[in-house]
Parts: sequence; structure tokens; C-alpha cells
Amino acid sequence: MKKRIFAAVMLMVMVIFCTYSCFAANADKTDDNALGIKSTAYSEADGTLTFVVANYSDKTIMNAAVILTEFNENEIIFDDFNQVVQTGELAPGGEVTLVYAAQIPSYQEGEVLPVLSGELQYFIEKDVIDSSSMGYTQEDIITITVEDILNSEPVTAASATLDFLGQTGFPALVADWRTIVMLIISCVLLYLGIVKQFEPLLLIPIAFGMLLTNLPGAEMFHEELFKDGHVHWELFKATNNVTPGLIDYLYLGVKLGIYPCLIFVGVGAMTDFGPLIANPKSLLLGAAAQLGIFVTYIGARMLFNFTGAEAASTGIIGGADGPTAIFVTTKLAPHLLGPIAVAAYSYMALVPVIQPPIMKLLTTKKERQIVMTPLRQVSKTEKIIFPIVVTIFVSLLVPSAGPLVGCLMLGNLLKECGVADRLSKTVQNELMNIVTIFLGISVGATATASTFLAPKTIQIILMGVVAFGLGTAGGVLLAKFMNLFLKNKINPLIGSAGVSAVPMAARVSQVVGQKENPKNFLLMHAMGSNVAGVIGSAIAAGVLMALFG
Repeated sequence: MKKRIFAAVMLMVMVIFCTYSCFAANADKTDDNALGIKSTAYSEADGTLTFVVANYSDKTIMNAAVILTEFNENEIIFDDFNQVVQTGELAPGGEVTLVYAAQIPSYQEGEVLPVLSGELQYFIEKDVIDSSSMGYTQEDIITITVEDILNSEPVTAASATLDFLGQTGFPALVADWRTIVMLIISCVLLYLGIVKQFEPLLLIPIAFGMLLTNLPGAEMFHEELFKDGHVHWELFKATNNVTPGLIDYLYLGVKLGIYPCLIFVGVGAMTDFGPLIANPKSLLLGAAAQLGIFVTYIGARMLFNFTGAEAASTGIIGGADGPTAIFVTTKLAPHLLGPIAVAAYSYMALVPVIQPPIMKLLTTKKERQIVMTPLRQVSKTEKIIFPIVVTIFVSLLVPSAGPLVGCLMLGNLLKECGVADRLSKTVQNELMNIVTIFLGISVGATATASTFLAPKTIQIILMGVVAFGLGTAGGVLLAKFMNLFLKNKINPLIGSAGVSAVPMAARVSQVVGQKENPKNFLLMHAMGSNVAGVIGSAIAAGVLMALFG
């Protein structure tokens, strides 16, 4: 341990030494231009004002001059104001002293010299001579405006190092405590994703995107480019004060609704709708599980005075479908994208913790022991026709849900048709993985300190768990209600799988059911409700976008 600490300390010392050496090697350099004023001085005895000009470039300066342009005639008296003192040829690294005849009556030793403005003009490595001011064609003369030229101080190694440190992110980190809090939150989310494995495939990119956007000075994401829910394309030309960063371009895929739809193509290719086709009653359970979305919408409006769009975006968390929540929020309330995405994926990861207590609370032991008969075998033809029919029907019923449902069914059709295996494997693996990375980083980047550390974030997290709980309860209660009229009873536990957390919610139904009756196998029945929930949440999203979009 001591060796590691020693090695780390030595590494830091080396970095600091190298940094200091680099600045020391360039000491007295005023800027990155080829020509710079190294120092200024005034001699009262000689009546001279001097400038030491240095060539910092690797090229020869053929001629240069300091041209004084503005001064107070009561403070500085020049023998010849139009005097232009030229350097002549100045080799790389060379210096030359330019002397002006001047009197400063009020000057006393140690005082700051009067303010004076001027220009540095110089010409590099050309021999084009004519009768213009410096003997060169005007368009070849390089001019640098120098403000307060007499008060310019040479840059020492120490001041350069301090200037470098001032440009790092550490001062900004100390200046705003919220930045430190956001970095801590992102590290906690990384811990949950890596160590606790809470939805790691998306929580890790989201947390890292949050980390990147809150690093002072990184300038990877600019909220002003997407202000008021619109993409300000004119700012992407970098002709203003904003230079678009990496995540600004990645976020366009979220803002334009590209990533969530591509995610749904992959989800469709990994989904088997066979259990839903075999037991169409599961579709009702999936619809009932959307209860949390609409009840939470009402609660957010009444309790926290959310706008309709904000309440709808918060309520969609109850669908337990991350891409759907992101899709809806980018359309309705993009300023809440960070908190809603974090809440949605966090609660999806907590399905095994949140759902079992609600399931047991709403059912009796006898109901949990209900054994369901095996599902019938679904033909390949049915599986091929199903995505086509659903796409047409849902798109006609709720057109705004068309992009999500259509992409979901496209992926499923690629899987079930049997003639596009290569495409099916691509969208399940390569495409899904790439889009997941881009989606996570982009969404995480919206969680800036100003938007995330706000009262609404706490309210969203509270309403999110309410939405999730009500969604679970809705499916269970509808199954109990259906049992009043059905001869072949439904185990109410499969109703909890009506949320869209595929396949985690179905597994929870199986685990809870087997604890009550080891001979009970509910997984395939619960999968019917589960995939119905995916369709149901997409339709609910379409309804909300139609109402508030």
C-alpha cells in the first residue's frame, strides 16, 4: 500500500514538474502570436520609452514595429508621435529593443506607467517591397491590437502556471457545490450499475453521461442548443459563442426520437408474442397495468401543480419501459429527461423489490396457489401475421404511437418470418448495443446540476414509485375481477407482469407463485401479460403525446 501511495505521489510530482518546465521554457511569452512585447520601461533621465519585442515563432520576422495609436497628451509628450521604430530582420527567438523619445512629466519612480494603446505590426519571411508604410504590401502586414500596452507585464513561469491552474476545472468545481453533488450522484449510480447490477446496460452509460456533462470546462453538452424543447440548428454552425460538443450531436438521436425507436426494433426481435397470442386475455392485463400512468398523471397535476406535459412524462414511468419514457419526455418535457430516465431505469431494476409486497398484499394465499393450464402451441403463421395486424390496428387507432409500435413489430417480424435471420441477429446484438450506449450517454448528459438538483426531481422520484406500484396493482386487481366471470381461473400474480419490464416482471410472478405452490409454473402465462404491457405502454405513450404534444 505504501509503495502505491509513493508511486502516486511521484507521478503527481512529475506531472507538476513537467507542466512547470513547459511554462518556464516559454516564460516572458505574452501570447501565441509570432511577435510579442516582452517588457516595457521608461527612463526619465534619458527621456526614452522602450519596448523589448521578441520573436516567439520558428520563422524569421523580416520587419516589425510598435505603432502607438492613442494616448493622453497631458501625460505623455512624444518628440514625434508619428515615429515608427522598426526592428529590421528578427530571427526565431530573437529580441530587439525599440526606443521612443518621450517625456512623462508626472511620472515618479515605481509608479504604474500611463495607459496607452497601440498595435504590433510585423511581416514574416517575404521580400515583397513597395512604398507602403513598412516597405511591404499592405495585405501582407500582420497587425495585432495591443490594449494597455505600457501596463503589459511579462509572463513568468509562476504566473503562467497559476494561469494554467485557473483554466482547469478545479476552481469551477469549488465555486459551485452543486457540481460536486452531481459528480457524487453519478458515481453512486455507477456503483449501483456495476456492483449491484441495477440495469447495468443502461444505468452505466446514463451515469457516465451525467459524469461527463457535469465536469467543469468539458463543454460536451449545451442545454441552450435545445432550449424550449426545440433544436436550434442555427447554433450548430458554431458561428456564435457556443461550440457544439460531442454529446450535443449524440443527443440529436434522442431529441429526434431515433434511439428509442431503434431500441424498440431490438426489443421486438428479442420478444416472443406466442404466449399473448395463445391467451388473448393477457392483453387486458397489460392494459390494466397502465393504470399507474394515468393515476400518476392526475396526482402530479393536483399535488405538485405540474403542467400537463410534465405530468404525462412523469406518469409514463409507471409503464416500466425506459425507451418509452425517454421518447415521451423528449417530446413533451425535455427539461425533465434526466430525472425521469434515472427514475424509470432505477425502478425497473427494483422490480423484484417493489412488486412482491404489493402482489401479496392484494391477493390471498389461495389465489396465489391457482394452477393455470399449459398454453396451446402457436403456429408460425400466427406469429407472422400478428405484428402486421397490430401495427396496422394500433397505428390507425393511435397514430402517434405508430413509431414505437411499428418499430417493435418490425423487430418481431424479422425474428418470426424465418428469412431474415441475419437482420434479426443484428438488431438484437450489434444495433441494440450501439444504440444503448448512445442513448444512455445522451440521456445522462441532460442531468445537469441546474435541472437535476431541483424540487421537481424529488417529486418525480416520489411519483415514479407511486406510478410503478399502481401499475403493478392494476394488473393484479383486474385479474381478480376477471376471475369473477371466468370458469378457468387466472392466477392474479400474472397481472403484475402487465408492466413492461420484460422479462423481469414475469420472472417475479413465477418466483412468488412457486413459493406458494412449487408445482405452479406461471412464467409463460406471465410473459403474455408482460409483452402485452410493452404494447400497452406504447399505446399509452401515443395517447399522452396526442393530448399534450
